[in-house]
Amino acid sequence: MTQDRTSECIMQAGLLTCSPDMPRCETLGQSRRNLQLAERVIDASLEGIIVTDARARIEFVNPAFTHMTGYRPGEVVGRTPAMLSSGRHAAGFYHDMWQALGQDGYWRGEIWNRRKSGQLYLELLTITAIRDDQGEVTNYAALFTDITQIRENEEQIRRLAYYDPLTRLPNRRLLEDRLALAIRHAHRHRQRLAVIFLDLDHFKQVNDALGHATGDELLLQVSQRLRGHLREDDTLARQGGDEFIILLNEVQAVEEVTRVARRLVESVSSPFEVTGQVFRVGCSLGISLYPDDGEEVETLVQQADAAMYRAKQEGRNTYRLFRAEMQQQDHRRLELETALRNTAETGEGLAVHYQPLVDRDSGEVQGAEALLRWHHPQFGDVSPGDFIPLAEWSGLILPLGERLMQLVAGQLHDWLAEGLSPPRIAVNLSARQFWQTDLVPRVRALYADYGLPPGLIGFELTESILLDKQQQAVHTLEALREMECRLAIDDFGTGYSSLSYLQELPVTTVKIDRSFIRGLGESRGSAAIVAAVTGLAKELGLRVVAEGVETEAQLAALSRYHVDLIQGYLTGRPVAGEAFAAHYLV
Repeated sequence: MTQDRTSECIMQAGLLTCSPDMPRCETLGQSRRNLQLAERVIDASLEGIIVTDARARIEFVNPAFTHMTGYRPGEVVGRTPAMLSSGRHAAGFYHDMWQALGQDGYWRGEIWNRRKSGQLYLELLTITAIRDDQGEVTNYAALFTDITQIRENEEQIRRLAYYDPLTRLPNRRLLEDRLALAIRHAHRHRQRLAVIFLDLDHFKQVNDALGHATGDELLLQVSQRLRGHLREDDTLARQGGDEFIILLNEVQAVEEVTRVARRLVESVSSPFEVTGQVFRVGCSLGISLYPDDGEEVETLVQQADAAMYRAKQEGRNTYRLFRAEMQQQDHRRLELETALRNTAETGEGLAVHYQPLVDRDSGEVQGAEALLRWHHPQFGDVSPGDFIPLAEWSGLILPLGERLMQLVAGQLHDWLAEGLSPPRIAVNLSARQFWQTDLVPRVRALYADYGLPPGLIGFELTESILLDKQQQAVHTLEALREMECRLAIDDFGTGYSSLSYLQELPVTTVKIDRSFIRGLGESRGSAAIVAAVTGLAKELGLRVVAEGVETEAQLAALSRYHVDLIQGYLTGRPVAGEAFAAHYLV
């Protein structure tokens, strides 16, 4: 486009004004300067500018237009802006635009257009009608800005605010919004709805044993399975960690919800394959109903959570409907967790009881297992069956486990200072404790701080801790063995029972679970398992401990097998350190 033509377009668009009071030469000079200034401003503008005639044929575009659309002036002059059309807007959209221009003289809005390359982009567009002295439209001036990236950023922020970044499922915030709307809809139409709180069983073991990358892939597969068993208008949300919340709309009967719950349990119970490894996890579900169990968002979620916790307590891999008495139990659980958190910080109310491990043939004490006990001013003596699972669930097992080792080391130090000869003490390690990167340095520092002889403190681990992660465990176990620590596999036979690790890992002891001891003389299966385990242990040179021996008949039955040590009420109950010393260390 020529300089004169550009100036003409600018003048037609009303960008120049002249004062009739000025002398003619001053007016022309000022007009020329204004024209030059306007040209520089338009050329430097970061907004795209289009000037058309009254029939919407393009007469002028600025450099920003070329930069944003890819079209040079020579490619668009004489054509209409329709050449930029994206095809995303219906004819009615453009009809309304022109109607607003005719009535108001301007239009402003967002519109999708297409670059020369074919790429779509979103622009914020303002079109103004330019009229002459008679009020007739002579030109249209359009200014636009590319806002594609702004909208994409806003969408990303929205997704971060309302969606889980791993599974892409709605998060708790979006679920609460949808649940609030669903409650209002159900209230208007006198319908019911259901909230299902789902928590994976043993997910922490998978995370600890196989790593967080495997855990993340498992969560993705779980979310896909769950989604496949829900209706399109149901909502599946990730609460966080391994917890999911499901909203079922327009529920006619409770049986509909329980059918869905059973399908979800069956789906998650099927084997998963991640990075070539096949394993199973289950899930526990809790169900609350509107309006039966509550009419508020928070209430319904809390009731479903309480029912889920009951499902875990009553066997896992199942579902439970909310019942009113669960509120009291949930309230007590919260109080108990708060008290346990305070205890983990202060150590008040914690004590260690020691249960002897007795040589089966001689009756001499060969060791003891350290068992943590908790007495609280409000709750009294809290059962380990209550507070240990709670500690695992709440993440308090690490500080509690650390305090247990400190208490045991302190007790051994005191016994040695009194001239006593304490036996080796075994401490149970949770999965979280075992997979801490600084476990070995912590144990080494414990021995040094309390001046303990090598090997006086040993450790017991469950089979699940070593699940599919044997090679990573070897380094830690060998480092503990270098300190002469005895290492026992606890509850053998009740977990995954991979016999290969008995020869591959540097363990020293196998503890047969009490359930098999209880079945001796009553179950051929229990006898066969005890015979197999003890025979294998003998061949591998491992000590065998029989747990839960409570009767003379059980003790007599064990005489037929390769069993080294007995642990149970028959040979000694867990007692406090002072009582243990008085009875066994004299």
